[in-house]
Amino acid sequence: MVLLKGAEVSAKIREEVERQLAAMDGYVPVLAVVRVGERPDDLSYEKSALARMKKFGMDAVSVSFPADVDMEVFRREFSGINEDPRIDGILLLRPLPPQLDEKEIRRMICPEKDLDGICPENIAKVFEGDETGFAPCTAEAVIRLLKAYEIPLEGKRAVIVGRSMVVGRPLAMLLLKENATVTVCHTRTKELEAVCRQGEILVAAAGRPRMITGEFAGDGAIAVDVGINVDENGNLCGDMDLDSVGKKAAMATPVPGGIGAVTTAVLAEHLARAAASRRKKRN
Repeated sequence: MVLLKGAEVSAKIREEVERQLAAMDGYVPVLAVVRVGERPDDLSYEKSALARMKKFGMDAVSVSFPADVDMEVFRREFSGINEDPRIDGILLLRPLPPQLDEKEIRRMICPEKDLDGICPENIAKVFEGDETGFAPCTAEAVIRLLKAYEIPLEGKRAVIVGRSMVVGRPLAMLLLKENATVTVCHTRTKELEAVCRQGEILVAAAGRPRMITGEFAGDGAIAVDVGINVDENGNLCGDMDLDSVGKKAAMATPVPGGIGAVTTAVLAEHLARAAASRRKKRN
């Protein structure tokens, strides 16, 4: 089995970001990472995102709220971040706790700062195939990694386990744009293992540690794990059991070191794009 590692893909994206920054005459774009509570996966993503912005020559700030923050307080503080002219892009870590109205918050965020493609305008652009908006970073990272490894997508049968608006649904639209034939599975999919085995490309986005085993993988499949979980020993792991899946798959992404590295690189690229667009409108 060949491991599809994200480091080389990330390095290529960094080159593009450096070209964009070189045209900004020394301006340093700023990202705001907004986190509610202290979920281990959120903390891991936040740490990675902050480090990646610095590495790519940009800046980032973390804005955290207690898990029990009420909607009125969050709305007021989030509006301030949204309207702050010093902030070029926003990454809102989700899911949010139940007392916060995520739908309202997604409507609040400025589309030009919405680096993870969560507002209605950017979501609509993903579903329309319009590349002028921002697609969710993880979904885009999957496409970027597959293309970087020259894995053909046109005509391929792709199966996604997970139907969230964070990964599953937008990724399905991006794969359809590449002319793949896509099946989106979920917890109520009958004969889930059998359906997954039909996928020439199998994407695990279920949010459950090591849920996808070798029983889900077809012979020679391309297995892509977008999960970020913390196991009982405090170690990062994905939604796939790589040892088991690796006995069937021809290629697979590791966790850590796979899609996560590309995701934060895509986030950096989105930040550079957002900053360039905002500067152009001001000039």
